[in-house]
Amino acid sequence: MAENAVGGVVRGGSPEHRRWWWRVRLPDRPDGRPVSGPTTGAARRALVDADSVAALRRLLAEPAAATPTRQLVVRVRRWRPPTAGWSGRLGPVPGLRRHRVRLPRGGGNARLSVDLAEPVPLHDLLTAALAVLAPVRPLPRPASADVAAVGVAPGWLPVDANHSVTGGLTTNPEIRGYDVVLAPDAATLAAPSDLVGVAVTAGGTGARVANRQPLVLIDSAVANPVGRGRWYGPTEPTGVLEFLPGDPVSGWQVRPAESDPAPANSAPVGVDSPAADAMPVARGGLVGAPLSGDQLAAIRRFTHLTCPDVPAVAPAAEATLLAQLAATGAVLRVPQLPPAVADRLAEPLLAVLRTDLPGVGADPLEWEIRSVRQRSAALRGHAAAFAAGDVTGDTFPALAAPPSVSAVLVTRRPEYLPDVVRQLAGQTYPELEIVLCLHGIELTADLRARLGECGRPIQIFTAPAGFSFGEVMGAATARARGSLVTKVDDDDLYGPEHIWDLVLAREYSGAMLVGKAAEFVVLQMLGVTVRRAAVPPEAYGAPVAGGTMLMARGDLEAVGGWRPVPRSVDRGLMDRVLRAGGLIYRTHPLGYLYERRAAGHTWDAGLDYFLRRGGQQWDGVPRHPEFGTSLAGLPEVTAR
Repeated sequence: MAENAVGGVVRGGSPEHRRWWWRVRLPDRPDGRPVSGPTTGAARRALVDADSVAALRRLLAEPAAATPTRQLVVRVRRWRPPTAGWSGRLGPVPGLRRHRVRLPRGGGNARLSVDLAEPVPLHDLLTAALAVLAPVRPLPRPASADVAAVGVAPGWLPVDANHSVTGGLTTNPEIRGYDVVLAPDAATLAAPSDLVGVAVTAGGTGARVANRQPLVLIDSAVANPVGRGRWYGPTEPTGVLEFLPGDPVSGWQVRPAESDPAPANSAPVGVDSPAADAMPVARGGLVGAPLSGDQLAAIRRFTHLTCPDVPAVAPAAEATLLAQLAATGAVLRVPQLPPAVADRLAEPLLAVLRTDLPGVGADPLEWEIRSVRQRSAALRGHAAAFAAGDVTGDTFPALAAPPSVSAVLVTRRPEYLPDVVRQLAGQTYPELEIVLCLHGIELTADLRARLGECGRPIQIFTAPAGFSFGEVMGAATARARGSLVTKVDDDDLYGPEHIWDLVLAREYSGAMLVGKAAEFVVLQMLGVTVRRAAVPPEAYGAPVAGGTMLMARGDLEAVGGWRPVPRSVDRGLMDRVLRAGGLIYRTHPLGYLYERRAAGHTWDAGLDYFLRRGGQQWDGVPRHPEFGTSLAGLPEVTAR
């Protein structure tokens, strides 16, 4: 075995044979040095040895990813499936001859090999391979742009079959060659105007078009709250974020605060907090680079982070790091944020970062709400799936909006409709329609007129009383115009951010179905709300509350849609998703109140079921803007 001139490893045989072998080692802790590719400019076989999927993703943003490759062998040493037994599917690649996958059921050493008829850029082959190793499911859209990166893809570009790397721009006489072209400098973008829709100068930390403010972008498949625990509060583990001196900045680190108190038992019942003295320290060799698996694991052990000083010597990179950390859900406190860094952060995120932290005696729920607001603002303002449209919006304004959502509501109880339609109309998500199916009932002309004036597009139709609940859900879904469909129950309460919560979770989790747990339960007969800590939030695995399920309409129909059953339609759909190899993901429970009323339900487990493993309780309904209850004219309530 011998070392080649650029740091790869070549193996035995003649010099002519050895030059086609290239091996790259990707540790989970990046040092900021670029990965070198073969000096020949092509590799018939590439062997990629990565510590984790996060490390493998980094290769997509390296110049070596442009290397044409016909055979690829990938090994991930510390592979972990989202749920035991899960396996993905190889994405589309041209000229596929054979591929082989070895995925250990509970995690471990994963191996994948792919053999093609003709070489393709390593970036495109890795994009297909990543779909085997991690959930990759881009948001559905009726129209989207093909994105081509010249030479190297920026670190924030999401994994998508329509995102590619090219060595140079080529002309296609049948159609415009490129919708969006990303390049490291303006000189690379010199091309006929009919060849490129919009040219973007893109680096590892963001993107810009001519005469536009640079925009910080992050990859939400890496920086996200997946695995974020339920423990929050000022007595929980605190970290200190420090920028290390260098030229201009050599790196960063997160260490436990020296005055960190012992964790208090302030978490909900059944949830333990990690000991502060057992915490790892996160370090980064390059400010602004995508976070590694080890860094994410360390950061998620901290409830909140304090950054006493932001040097502003590399403002874009520093802003990118802050946006990534904010997206993980670790509550950030940045007392002094220099204007050069603040100008690169989205206003909603800045507003959260500038808000005082809850006090020492505050309810842990207030810390949790702060975390959720912060991560939502970071993802909406900086995740490429949502924010990149701001860069190309002048050229493609129709593509800048998030995917449309249809809220499907089936009811036999017209008296419940004014409240639930008001809650849907008050959602902050911009692209939302309401599909209201009346199951064997009719509305008065006055009520129908009132609902029609809710301020949202609304379809109202009637299904025969003889239809089963599943058939009615299918009839309502058939009328939905949204790319995403969510089920809404008429007797639950929804906060104004609820739809946004689900769409964000669908994007960063890559799951086929997302929802929330029925964690906050209103027991109307007892006049109390109880918080049940039965299942962890921000985690893969069934089940979720039926009144919160969200799926792409295409995925819903691909698994067979709704079963024609009179009850348990939610369970029936989740079972179909799992049988199809799809993932179910639970995001945080805030903004959803599951209500049990005396009128009865299709599924009735009794009150004792909801009181078991119960934690915090409120008299009446918890009054808070997060739940949409502070403006409902409810009396003040206090937590027990």
